[in-house]
Amino acid sequence: MNRWVAGARPKTLPAAVVPVMVGTAAVLGADEVGATVVWWRAVAAMVVALAIQVATNYVNDYADAERGADTAERIGPTRLVASGLATPAEVKRAALASALVAGLAGLALAVAVGPELVVVGVASLAAGFFYTAGPRPYGYAGLGEVFVFVFFGVVATVGSAYVHLDRVDPLAFAASVPVGMLATALLVVNNLRDIPTDAAAGKRTLAVRLGAPPTRAVYVALVAGAFVMLPVLALSRPWVLLAALAAPLALRPLRAVASEAAGARLLPALADTGRLQLGYGFLLAAGLTISP
Repeated sequence: MNRWVAGARPKTLPAAVVPVMVGTAAVLGADEVGATVVWWRAVAAMVVALAIQVATNYVNDYADAERGADTAERIGPTRLVASGLATPAEVKRAALASALVAGLAGLALAVAVGPELVVVGVASLAAGFFYTAGPRPYGYAGLGEVFVFVFFGVVATVGSAYVHLDRVDPLAFAASVPVGMLATALLVVNNLRDIPTDAAAGKRTLAVRLGAPPTRAVYVALVAGAFVMLPVLALSRPWVLLAALAAPLALRPLRAVASEAAGARLLPALADTGRLQLGYGFLLAAGLTISP
């Protein structure tokens, strides 16, 4: 695999794809006047989400390495700086290039929709940067899960509907909750895996602060919560219950996390959580689209 593709951490990208799918589907299934999807805006929103995710991953790569949180022996996805595959300067340039792609696509949307999108875009990029970079990265203070839920759940899903409707849609907001839960679950299992190395490096993630058993409970609650939300969403779009068909995809990662697996044994759970998020998101989007 190309080093830059590996460094972008493809297994985390469902967190960017799913909210755009779901937010766009909330508009597709609407029967109100003016609820029309403008397809170039949907594509631009997807580009923004993916580029911000990749930029955040690259920033995380060089910032963690510079702080000593990553080493060549670290378990998990390829880290470019820690493994010696790229220099910090190269990874910084890759992060900047990704941010510029997000900025250009976002600027096109802002011209078409309104300047408020510039504020949202800048806030999203800043949140991605300060997650592990800057003088006081909030990811080191146990707030990473809050960032993921807000930006890869609420903001991305609601924003993906906003670019078509020019308003905050209540249904898109409600649908952002399970989307955010599964995106957060992806980070939780990642941080559960890294508790020993993060603790040694002084990275006080939520998992480090809580310890392994409570972190496992948080993961289970997030996954279960995504499915509990379906009957609520079904009150307005009955076919969203299709997303319940993704439940089998949850079984393997839930078993792994509940079995007290640790370290490298949690790597499959990370990939499985990404597949769960993608499957759930696709079915949820389909249900939103076809509901009467």
